[in-house]
Amino acid sequence: MPSSQNPPEKMMFQLTLRRRGISDQAVLRSMEEIPREAFVEVADRANAYRDSALGIACGQTISQPFVVAYMTEQLQLQKHHRVLEIGTGSGYQAAILSRLCSQVLTIERYRTLADGARARLRKLGCGNVEVVLGDGFDIPASAGSFDRIIVTAAMERIPEGLTQRLDPGGMLIAPVGPQQGVQTLVRILRTETGFERKELVDVRFVPALPGVAREL
Repeated sequence: MPSSQNPPEKMMFQLTLRRRGISDQAVLRSMEEIPREAFVEVADRANAYRDSALGIACGQTISQPFVVAYMTEQLQLQKHHRVLEIGTGSGYQAAILSRLCSQVLTIERYRTLADGARARLRKLGCGNVEVVLGDGFDIPASAGSFDRIIVTAAMERIPEGLTQRLDPGGMLIAPVGPQQGVQTLVRILRTETGFERKELVDVRFVPALPGVAREL
């Protein structure tokens, strides 16, 4: 159930998403149902429903709500879809996805973040999300293929190995560009003849880094 904390802010939160063009009712409902305050640092809970990114552990961020909603809407999710997320962070994006598809596999390189996200998602009953500590640039073959892939950290280029994980008709969305500065959100669709690429909007994300982080 949605949290009752800061009801005026939550009302503005939904209004802001609609004013900025989010129209998918399932996405809006998921954004309403998932309590964002559960995924931010304690000191930031009063600001949980502002449309801005916030810092979390390990020098990472939780994306601004509009970006979360926009990326989710662009994925055109269906209930039977299996989704891969690269960059779990606090688990907020995975929680949103969990309401819209059948299964989410989310990969995080920081153990602290992976453990924290796993606990939050379990507490909220997001039983269709699996959090894995691992390298988003080296997805194990045993993970299989996916209907949708979402990358929540900036990549200078999208690895071919990642696009090859898309099922036919599958879709990937990722911020592409320099690690420091502005990136472009790119959507890739796997067709019968190859891949179709579309550039969407400019964004700013923390960099996607290879390997599993040393610090726990």
